[in-house]
Amino acid sequence: MARTQDVTKVEGAATPVWIGALRRQGLVGHLRAPLVVVLTLTLVVMCAACGAGSPGRFVVRVLVITMFAPETAPWLAHESLPITTAVPALPTSLRCASTGLCVATIGEGKANAAASMSAILDDPVLDFHEAYFLTSGIAGVSPQIGTLGFAAWARWVVDWDLGHHLGPDAAPSVPFGYLPYDDQHTNVFRLNEALVNKAYELTKNLPLSDNAEAAASRTRFPGQTGRKPFTALCDTVTGDDYWTGSQQSQEAQYITSIWTKNQGTYCTTQMEDTATATVLDRHGFLSRYLSLRTASDFDQPYAGQTAQAALTSYPAAQPAIDNAYLAGSTVAHYLLNHPPQ
Repeated sequence: MARTQDVTKVEGAATPVWIGALRRQGLVGHLRAPLVVVLTLTLVVMCAACGAGSPGRFVVRVLVITMFAPETAPWLAHESLPITTAVPALPTSLRCASTGLCVATIGEGKANAAASMSAILDDPVLDFHEAYFLTSGIAGVSPQIGTLGFAAWARWVVDWDLGHHLGPDAAPSVPFGYLPYDDQHTNVFRLNEALVNKAYELTKNLPLSDNAEAAASRTRFPGQTGRKPFTALCDTVTGDDYWTGSQQSQEAQYITSIWTKNQGTYCTTQMEDTATATVLDRHGFLSRYLSLRTASDFDQPYAGQTAQAALTSYPAAQPAIDNAYLAGSTVAHYLLNHPPQ
């Protein structure tokens, strides 16, 4: 799809900005014949990316999902994504390649993720009939499972917020003060095992980025000194409640155990992935979804560090961003050449 500029949409049609300018100047009628030729040629180019999809629609083959600009930046820097597509209600335009690789920045938190993903999947210009979906973002990590900069492919995506969270004084006998609420069909998602395993196999030996700040931060946590980033299979917990603390980390594993029937291993914490999975599930695409999270920080303070300081400390931010791109792009390019069967 050869949309190399932002577009506006009028009554469901995609209208290039430059045509709107001609209309305002009353020139479209005089230029109608040349425009027909130009637009006909443009549609031919657009259909080079249409594949077997609906005529005139852009076939997305891999949608990379980031949450904010620093996560998006390496994709823009290292991939050729000249096609810019404005989606109503999306904070920023999609950036795409003629191969069908697209990157969407959906915003932080579950509300932004759900609203953005719904807008993208319902956009009439985009065709997802043979698309994969890949979250590529940073997260907090349990120091008992992972380390700073490491990359985790989730088998389970678990919701932290849904449930009853009770104060210890009110319910001292309730483990972690957590009582599960009725299943809302958004509490937990089991991702496609074969697809997750393939992503792990493709990336398990990648040399992941690290830095001196991350190495120094590891020395403050038991068992972390000298560790290096690696790729793992473990599970992610989504919460709008941006928490920190050893007890909260243990609670994340407790909640994971409840909803996965003791099959899940909590390792990363983030704010969007159950919302993303919910929208994909309702559109029939959950089996093509991958959640990749790389660790920018530990999910708890080190001994002597305040919780407030831990909440604003990201010692592995740059390695995590670099590694999200490295692992994510490795899998994305493989998927471009291996469409769903």
